[in-house]
Amino acid sequence: MLSALRSLASPAHRQWPISYLRQSLFQNANVTMLFRSFYPSPPTAVTLNQSTRRKPLPKSKRPRSPLLEGNTQKKGVISSVFIMKPKKPNSAKRKVARVKLTSGKTLHAYIPGEGHNLQEHGVVLVRGGRAQDLPGVRYKLVRGAADFGGVVNRLTARSRYGAKKPKE
Repeated sequence: MLSALRSLASPAHRQWPISYLRQSLFQNANVTMLFRSFYPSPPTAVTLNQSTRRKPLPKSKRPRSPLLEGNTQKKGVISSVFIMKPKKPNSAKRKVARVKLTSGKTLHAYIPGEGHNLQEHGVVLVRGGRAQDLPGVRYKLVRGAADFGGVVNRLTARSRYGAKKPKE
């Protein structure tokens, strides 16, 4: 680049027009682009400031029961059954099971209804739906499916609790 400028500064080149000097400068120096292009950056290149100001994904986009992997229900094996205490204003003994799914993931699932016949190594069906006053429990067990029996003597909302219609 410097040698090209020196050759252009010689007295022989001083009488040539400016356009010719510019053209010869680009040819001699093998410079393809000296000027910076002022185009906006592509939309994929995001600055740190833009990424921190960007709104997070809406809550509806995030799955509420991610361990089910988009399925409505998944089969699992119970590893333990235990009791949890609910959050502050409520007071009770809520029955919860620790379940290992067929996918290999482990979760806590709420046992709905009064009474249950569950024990370790029992096969159960897990569905989504959190227990509102139990933190960290996002799943429920389906009554009347696999080894999990329905609620005895249930007359209302029987389909939720796997109870058959009583014979008259």
